[in-house]
Amino acid sequence: MIESLLVANRGEIARRIIRTARRLGVRAIAVHSEADADLPFVAEADEAVCVGPANPAQSYRNTEAILAAARSTGAQAIHPGYGFLSENADFARTVEASGLIWVGPGADAISAMGDKINARNLMAAAGVPVAAGTTEPAADVAAAVAAAAEIGYPVMVKAAAGGGGMGMGVAVDEAALRTEYDKVRAFAERMFGDGSVLLERYFPRVRHVEVQILGLADGRVLALGERECSVQRRNQKLVEESPSPAVSPELRSRLLAAAVRAGEAVDYRNAGTVECLLDPTTGEFFFLEMNTRLQVEHPVTELVHGIDLVEEQLRVAAGLPPTFDPDALTVRGHAIELRVNAEDPKRFLPGPGTIKTWVEPTGEGVRVDSGYAEGNTVTPFYDSLMAKLIVHGQDRTEAIARARAAVAAFDLSGPKHNLPFFAELLENQEFLSGDYDTSIVSRLR
Repeated sequence: MIESLLVANRGEIARRIIRTARRLGVRAIAVHSEADADLPFVAEADEAVCVGPANPAQSYRNTEAILAAARSTGAQAIHPGYGFLSENADFARTVEASGLIWVGPGADAISAMGDKINARNLMAAAGVPVAAGTTEPAADVAAAVAAAAEIGYPVMVKAAAGGGGMGMGVAVDEAALRTEYDKVRAFAERMFGDGSVLLERYFPRVRHVEVQILGLADGRVLALGERECSVQRRNQKLVEESPSPAVSPELRSRLLAAAVRAGEAVDYRNAGTVECLLDPTTGEFFFLEMNTRLQVEHPVTELVHGIDLVEEQLRVAAGLPPTFDPDALTVRGHAIELRVNAEDPKRFLPGPGTIKTWVEPTGEGVRVDSGYAEGNTVTPFYDSLMAKLIVHGQDRTEAIARARAAVAAFDLSGPKHNLPFFAELLENQEFLSGDYDTSIVSRLR
């Protein structure tokens, strides 16, 4: 097993990785910005190094500072978490060229799936269902208009280099397409340094379902069940659950098989996620993107399978077999994750501030992965995620009941937060029925 691990991230995911590392006897090394010096993950690491000021470009995305921290602390491996440098193929290559172990998929797989058009084409060639769309970037508005005429309106306009729900817009006609194309292209150039734009068929009613994959050290690719991620605002997830209430055993078989083909197509190793759109009317599903990293919502998969995905990541990176029998995977019960963000529960606008009270819920089937504690300040420099509230029950009904109780018991004050939204959602009949889609939040607001 790896002996020392530098966690190139912050907040709840850094703390969560450190927890597993220390349980395994792996020396855990944190890096942090000046703004994060007082957060729990820094105190809980065996060693911590400040890598720069609050600006992520000067700290958490500062590859030279992170590699220098790895050298100075004698780290053997680097775990990037999610976001920041986790899907940066050049960084992955640099880490390995430096003689360190990269806890993630190979740089070639990251590169192949990082470009959304290239990823779509690769998946189509591998026999993974792909929605109608462009096979190369729309070079200008005229090309986009021509492509949309073939695909049919409405269309989704997407940044080819984007991800995480950013750089997307819907066009219902040509006039809207011209506006969205310019908007998405400008955003993509500013945020990703790549203004390439693709068009895909847009589904007015759709569910967002994804499959957790794990590429083992021996070359096999496993599918560890699916997650439902349709409760979203601005194309960004708020709630995830596993199994999906929309997926039948027959559909699950097809979905998981497609995810395995997707991983095999790029010789995938380590943890990743194949995201799909599911048409609830027809039962058709289509490849959306592959996230070549650990997902925010990985705990729901852990709870229903009884495994620690971070431990499995470390084992794959070290060339070791998994802790479980790949041929005997079973799903036990139902899990739900709620993303507790520092944001207004009505408009979902960021609401940073100092935490005055922070008392986490406890009890059977309740888990909290948090990045903050009482007295910490949620700053405006990073994502608004403060904690993930995860519950597990013997079935969906029990999981929802435990989620309700946990939300009510979470005593949090100071920053604005979205716990009131979750309290409302968990009483909503559409959500309770399991028959909901990605527009459910708009109907609640």
